[in-house]
Amino acid sequence: MAQQYFDLDTLKFLLYQVHNVQEVLNQTKYSDHDVASIDLFLNSVKDFSDKELYPYFKEMDENPAHFKDGEIIVHPQVNKYMKAAGEMGLLAGNFSYDDGGLQLPAIVNNASTFIQEAANNHLPGYIGLTVGAAELITHFGNKMLNETYVSKMLDGTWGGTMCLTEPQAGSSLSDIITSATPDGDTYKIHGQKIFISGGDYKGAENIVHLVLARIKGAPAGTKGISLFVVPKNRPNADGSLISNNVQTVTDFEKMGQKGYCTTHLFFGDKENCQGWLVGEPNQGLKYMFLMMNGARIAVGRGATAIATAAYHASLQYANERAQGRKLSSNGKKDAEQEQTLIINHPDVRRMLLLQKVIAEGSLSLVLLTSKYHDFSNSLSDENEREKYRLLLEILTPIVKTYPSEMGKLGVDNGVQVLGGYGFCSDYILQQYLRDIRISAIYEGTTGIQSQDLLGRKITMDNGKALQLLSEEIVKTIKVCSSYKSLAPNAQKLGLKLELAQQVIQSLMAYAMKGDYERFLADASPFMEFFSTILLGWLWLDMGKEAQEALNDGNQEYSSAFYESKLHSMRFFFKYELPKTSGLAEILMDKESLTIGSDNKVFQ
Repeated sequence: MAQQYFDLDTLKFLLYQVHNVQEVLNQTKYSDHDVASIDLFLNSVKDFSDKELYPYFKEMDENPAHFKDGEIIVHPQVNKYMKAAGEMGLLAGNFSYDDGGLQLPAIVNNASTFIQEAANNHLPGYIGLTVGAAELITHFGNKMLNETYVSKMLDGTWGGTMCLTEPQAGSSLSDIITSATPDGDTYKIHGQKIFISGGDYKGAENIVHLVLARIKGAPAGTKGISLFVVPKNRPNADGSLISNNVQTVTDFEKMGQKGYCTTHLFFGDKENCQGWLVGEPNQGLKYMFLMMNGARIAVGRGATAIATAAYHASLQYANERAQGRKLSSNGKKDAEQEQTLIINHPDVRRMLLLQKVIAEGSLSLVLLTSKYHDFSNSLSDENEREKYRLLLEILTPIVKTYPSEMGKLGVDNGVQVLGGYGFCSDYILQQYLRDIRISAIYEGTTGIQSQDLLGRKITMDNGKALQLLSEEIVKTIKVCSSYKSLAPNAQKLGLKLELAQQVIQSLMAYAMKGDYERFLADASPFMEFFSTILLGWLWLDMGKEAQEALNDGNQEYSSAFYESKLHSMRFFFKYELPKTSGLAEILMDKESLTIGSDNKVFQ
């Protein structure tokens, strides 16, 4: 394992200089916090992660969660982490004071969780799902549900989950059949859920499940889905707990994130499982999806963290491993020379730089999306809140997908840097590759996110979100055009923005004709195309901040630090942004090769 799993300076550069967290702290909702207190908070999270997360990362993979005698056995650090995280306020971070939280902005909370996930991506999921379940209760649950469950969830005493998927339905939530039968003030819940992360484990005093189910007589499809609080153990009036007939059937043995248990649950096999309705009947999917922006940002953040840790591990290896000799200007190698470190080989440097631009660009995307989330909830002007809500909507499928897909590519390049050793379990890169693979599946697959981006977010409000995003990009292009070092890249990005408009117009022609299958058939290539342009914007913005710091003699970070950001920006514009031309050719090609039911094409 590497000595370093992320760079705190880069995180703070993005948080304080590039995305100017002070703009968020200026809002009344977050005015109790300042940069100094946030700095202390992030430093303490780093120290905590150094001691309580990173040392257990490899160990949790080698001793995975497993099902035994009707229980899920997890690493002892899981229960210790839950309690310690509760004591530190890591679960309560973004909750309001009224709900017992710290009222931190999302941009700070996500920076904190990024550190933990870079240290050990197996552990933070346990608190992440607990936070998501508690958020649903605070937003939509009644007073009784809030008083009974939230405080014990936020202090890490009880865990939480969100239970959507069923064996016969998969991602098609309109096909869920878990039932809820009225039974006085509660409902009897009956059915099963699969792929429930953190669904149960030995040592947990209680797990609070947020379950999607159908009340008898409810409409078919997504319109008839309701949301219920279904605890593993029912709390009595005196605070004692009684079994609520929630059975762990088994766990899923995964290729990665082995320390983060994933369970198959059965509710009510003895017809004694009680659930409490959250909010109104038949509004469950609406409630759940109001929390999905946060969940999808979280997936992208986790993938970013893994890609970041993998980059630092392969970078350390490249700085220590001597192999071969540098090619001289005459094209020959001197066998009598000492072997050179592999970081001196151009192709190794290319792979490392690719990892760097993916990881740091993804982190910038996560923080920007989080900032838009904060603005959409805290600005006093209603029109401004709506502006950032739309920006948040269009970025959400991208922030979930780009780090997941490109982070996977980044980690794969990290394995390649190590050569044969990268394929061996003695080295950590293979674990990062296995761990990150799930990210493109969690919380809606890449295909689902891509259809959401093209089919809903690009077109929403007659293209208003796209217009607002384009305006933000153009602002950066205009500023950077005045810098000699940035102007060429600003011009390139401007041309790519024009290309994006051409591609969208070409695809919209199918939608205008009512041919929605053809319109969305290449949604995933469109996601890659559009995301790459977006990341070009983020890297240009990072380059702007670095160049201005150098021009002003800013000593917050070293000149070498700022120069490295400019070099990375230039790498992205040379090696990544040009790929959009080929993708545009694919997207505007009239031939359709994936539509149809003739399976002879697979012979």
